[in-house]
Amino acid sequence: MRFFPRPPVSVGPASLTLGVILLVLVLFWLGLPLLDLVELKTYDLRFVSRGHRPPSPTVAMAVIDEESLDAEGRWPWPRSKIAALIGTLSRDGAKVIGFDIAFTEPDENSELGFIDRLGRKVNALGIKDPRLAAFIGDSKVAADNDLALANAIRGSSAAVILGYFFHMSQADLAQPFEPREIDRRLNQLAASKYPLIAYRQGADMASVPFITAYAPETNLEALSAAAAAAGYFSVTSDPDGVVRWMPLVIRGGEELFPPLSVLAAWHYLGRPPLTVKAGPHGVDGVQMGERFIPTDEHGRLLVNFLGPPKTFPHFPITEVLAGRFERGTFKDRIVLVGATAIGTHDLRSTPLSPVYPGIEIHATVIDNILTKSFLARPDWSKVYDLLAIVALGVAIGFALPRMRAITGLLFAAGLFVLYVLVARWMFVHWRVWLNLVYPLLALSVSYVALTVYYYVSEERQRKKIKETFRQYVAPLVVEEMLKQPGRLKLGGEEKILTVLFSDLEGFTTYSERYAPREMIDILSDYYGKVTEQIFANQGTLKEYVGDELMAIFGAPLEQANHAERACLTALAMREARQTLCAEWAKSGRPFLRARTGINTGLMLVGNLGSRYRFAYGVLGDHVNLASRLEGLNREYGTEILVGENTARLVDGAFLLRDVDLVRVKGRKQAVRIYELLAKSGMPLPGEQEKALGVYATGMDAYRKQRWDEALDLFGQSLALWPDDGPSRTMAQRCRVYRASPPPEGWDGVFEQLQKG
Repeated sequence: MRFFPRPPVSVGPASLTLGVILLVLVLFWLGLPLLDLVELKTYDLRFVSRGHRPPSPTVAMAVIDEESLDAEGRWPWPRSKIAALIGTLSRDGAKVIGFDIAFTEPDENSELGFIDRLGRKVNALGIKDPRLAAFIGDSKVAADNDLALANAIRGSSAAVILGYFFHMSQADLAQPFEPREIDRRLNQLAASKYPLIAYRQGADMASVPFITAYAPETNLEALSAAAAAAGYFSVTSDPDGVVRWMPLVIRGGEELFPPLSVLAAWHYLGRPPLTVKAGPHGVDGVQMGERFIPTDEHGRLLVNFLGPPKTFPHFPITEVLAGRFERGTFKDRIVLVGATAIGTHDLRSTPLSPVYPGIEIHATVIDNILTKSFLARPDWSKVYDLLAIVALGVAIGFALPRMRAITGLLFAAGLFVLYVLVARWMFVHWRVWLNLVYPLLALSVSYVALTVYYYVSEERQRKKIKETFRQYVAPLVVEEMLKQPGRLKLGGEEKILTVLFSDLEGFTTYSERYAPREMIDILSDYYGKVTEQIFANQGTLKEYVGDELMAIFGAPLEQANHAERACLTALAMREARQTLCAEWAKSGRPFLRARTGINTGLMLVGNLGSRYRFAYGVLGDHVNLASRLEGLNREYGTEILVGENTARLVDGAFLLRDVDLVRVKGRKQAVRIYELLAKSGMPLPGEQEKALGVYATGMDAYRKQRWDEALDLFGQSLALWPDDGPSRTMAQRCRVYRASPPPEGWDGVFEQLQKG
């Protein structure tokens, strides 16, 4: 049995939590662009919170910076300067020289152009002088900067890796290449492709989602032929324009090509076996000797950025050309050559800086490879992310209903922070990227949804409490119930309570003297006054039935002193009735006399009734006994009678008189009944206190069947208190028993043969 019927809406905390979890799982699987962008920003913040990491000493950069442009002139420089740079770096012991710049067009040398025109003029004039022809030929060779660069590359003790880039789509070009031209360019790079590709489980070139390019923009053939290899310096950015990945594999035609960074590290390590590993779900990574470089399914490496710009040592090219560096600076190092000056169009946005030199991205990738400090988003991380979404959603869904509002908020906030710290710890110490946004979204949305649900449910509950109990209890009690709804037991239950029945004596006879409207007004005024006393003592008004009312104490809010409250209410009701009748005497209204019965015991309390109608109430033997006590007042001429359970609970707080031992109709067990007279310490009028002592002595003689003695004592009591109903009743009973004694073995119990 429940206090309230189930709400029509079947959505509960569990189903609401499950719905949120399923929604977030679907969003995670589909990938909502906005949430994915937020996740990228949280990824960047993990770099910022981690702080700077020192690079290995292997990589150095010879840079085209503002100082070099000021000293050497605007870019591009004559290729002879680049040739001189290669020579200087080689002589200082550089092991690998990589170029983050491309040499796609011939060097525009005005001197060479003049010599070409001179040679054509000499030929046109028909001058046949071997010495002049030799001079022109030698001058042409000396002025050919591209040839000088090719010779410098070929003669370098360091492995020279040229750079190039891919046109990723035909739309990048104003005029598309002929297929023959694309093939020529790819053939030019044939020596720089990945030497081995290892497919597993039936995968092939067509099934793996390689990044595919349209065509490469290669270097001059003479330079390519002289270089050890050529690697692309193309990078890709995420939708927010930030570079976080480096593609380690790009498909061109039917071949796979590595970037500048991979080839530089490969040559530095002595060109160990180099293999692209792929499966049916995509690229696994690149195997370089004993090093395995993990990638995503498209062959992209997460770049483990070490710090802001200039994390790697920068050397202005003008200083290198001038020899202004300590000898051995570049010994056994990889030296990358590229531009850092503003305006050279090679500045990128990275997690650690919105302006980051592209050359330093390649330096970072090389450092990651050589130190094996790879960031990864392994396959198991997706399973982890899915489990985290479920776990956080379930945790908040399980805990929140069992917590108070502020405790729930602190728990949710703590769980939120804990997950952020775990994800950051995994990033910093294990270099694993775990998703933050979707698990925290599951937690946050579950918390908000459940909070709103409980707010709405609480408002609904508050409304139901008000609707259900406003007719039973005082507004103050309703507010207390709303503050602590947990004290309400949502269902019928057995509890020890106190009930009060009160009935107006002879009220129906007044209907002959007063009109119906007047009778209603009298009863309404009376009920108004006595109900105020019930509510003042936080009792629950069960109902009015004609001129009778019933009140419950100890439910729906628990009250440890419910018996005392019921007795206080009975006395206050008597006083309010007497005051009201004194006022009525002036207007001719009747003097009302009420009979009240109070009893305490185990009862069933709750919403009782059927699906057609229900009402809050109590059931049980002790409820019936309270009703019988109310009727026994007529037998003894009393106003308020209480049962022995109630008398035991209020002993010492009220003045009680032991009236009799009675077996009420419908009950086998006898009960001792007491008359409630006043609060302890309150003086009684006249000789009533003496009369009570004489009555008690008379009852002792009565129970010992000394009828004459008892009759005399009850007479004395009546002399002291002429209106004492119990003394009159017991005196009459003594006369009856004196004339007709009770049977042998009489236990002194009075049998109530009729209901009150």
